[in-house]
Amino acid sequence: MRGIRDLIKYLKNYTSLIVLTIISNILLAIFTVFSIPVIIPFFQILFSRTPNLQEKPESNFDVIGQLNYFFADIILRYDKKEALLYVCLFILLVFLLKNLFRYLSLFFLAPARNGVIRDLRNDIIDKYLDLPLSFYSNERRGDLLSRISSDVQEVEASILNVIEAIFKAPLIIIGSLAFMLYISPSLTLFVLVLLILTVFVIGGISKSLKKQSHNAQNKLGQLISITEESISGMRIIKSFNAERHQKNKFSIVNDEYKLSLTKILWRRDLSSPLSEFLGISVVTALLYYGSTQVFSNKITPETFFAFIFAFYQVIEPSKLFSSAYYNIQKGTAALERIQSILVLQNEIKQTSGIILKNNFEEAITIENLSFKFPNSEIPILKNIDLTITKGKHIAFVGASGSGKTTLVNLLPRFYNLQEGSIKIDGVNIKDFELSSLRNLFGIVSQEPVLFHDSVINNICFGMEDKSKEEIIEASKIANAHSFILELEDGYDTIIGDKGSKLSGGQRQRITIARAILKNPAILILDEATSALDAESEQLVKEALEKAMNNRTVISIAHKFSTIYNADEIFVMKQGSIIQSGTHEELLKLGGEYLKNLELQRI
Repeated sequence: MRGIRDLIKYLKNYTSLIVLTIISNILLAIFTVFSIPVIIPFFQILFSRTPNLQEKPESNFDVIGQLNYFFADIILRYDKKEALLYVCLFILLVFLLKNLFRYLSLFFLAPARNGVIRDLRNDIIDKYLDLPLSFYSNERRGDLLSRISSDVQEVEASILNVIEAIFKAPLIIIGSLAFMLYISPSLTLFVLVLLILTVFVIGGISKSLKKQSHNAQNKLGQLISITEESISGMRIIKSFNAERHQKNKFSIVNDEYKLSLTKILWRRDLSSPLSEFLGISVVTALLYYGSTQVFSNKITPETFFAFIFAFYQVIEPSKLFSSAYYNIQKGTAALERIQSILVLQNEIKQTSGIILKNNFEEAITIENLSFKFPNSEIPILKNIDLTITKGKHIAFVGASGSGKTTLVNLLPRFYNLQEGSIKIDGVNIKDFELSSLRNLFGIVSQEPVLFHDSVINNICFGMEDKSKEEIIEASKIANAHSFILELEDGYDTIIGDKGSKLSGGQRQRITIARAILKNPAILILDEATSALDAESEQLVKEALEKAMNNRTVISIAHKFSTIYNADEIFVMKQGSIIQSGTHEELLKLGGEYLKNLELQRI
């Protein structure tokens, strides 16, 4: 039940609303209990039963005694019609107040419930944005999406939906039981039998519900993941005629989800009829036993009616508790999936120092660097040693999987260092405050990363303090200004999901403008032109040449034509640097560089 305790922590943010909800529920319970004895004088008048007017109770806390005295006085003082009118008006007042406080309890609870859901989603997205890239290499995107959508919704529907019952039902049950004990302790035992049967019988059936709910949420995550993959890869699916394969893959998981959900609903839906049957069984016995007590004059008929009404007030909250138990078990599974994300820690931030790094002055030094991904025994980098001097353009080349991109991703600490060190101006990057370290770098990746937003918001992404003039200047340097002006709404044009309304070259120039606007000391170009046609590639090359002025540039390239002018080229193979030098030096040296260059010329 740790998940429930964690959820209570969220409720503490809404203490005032919760207190008002509890107060409203206390008053609701009071008037619910008051509504039980007020029917007694009604039946006394109806059946012409004259009450015995005893002395007024001395204690104001003897509520039932005070009510009996009050109504007995009315019945004896007025004629039947007038007394009946007063009694009916009093009943009306009690039920008005009862339902007023019922509404107020829900009124105050609503913003607290919705606030907890908002806070949960905020915490999940904060955690997603905080976790390192290594986390996402082991997770399915659809499953992560399901946790912030369907899992959170399940928590709202299953757990927060029963908060009302948790706050209200115990008070009503206690008040009603107190009245029942006041009338007849022996009859009250029947109610206790019902409660005991409800707890043991229904509790035994629901043992497996939590496990099945957890399994169902996992299946739903797989469904969302398959759907997301299908939509993203629709071109490949159609080109390989793989629609049937993808449909079958989805159908298998969908059938498993349907089966899990059906089992959950079977157990959940059993609670209501089972509770009702148990209730009717006890009520039948209660009617028989209570009637014998009326026949023997141990209890008056009107008092027995009130007792049955009180028993009914216990039955409803008890049924709420029964369904609440099922819902909590179902919701706890979703809550635990959420908590499994929220408890994760970002080791990179935990090991970050406090030194602010605002500029790059001398060199980046990499010493004896080795790296492998978490939960993997295969080394990606092996004993890397190199120096990147300020103002130089260096390039990494090599086959796919040789470790080029992983090495570059370690510079801004997208992954945590394991063996060896990376120093900037002689200081280990672990000693730098993380955001100040990453401010030194600007990245233009092979796949342009754009958002479903306007052109201007994509360019100034994370740099909202930049002026319109600075944005336009960066766009001009990136050869983007002219085509942006030709768009429907210029810089305010919404470019669609991942920039789908733009061509590949246009998308890349937008990302270059973004990098230029950041004005980083170190510019990382990760295969920035590899996916472009010849015309777009030329425009992007011109933009990159402008962006590279007066900066330290680190390029990752498959196309050797993009790095001929680099000051130093490092050839990588299977995680190691096997050659280094200028283009001319490597040509003379021969080996891997020349081999790959000749393959590209073929």
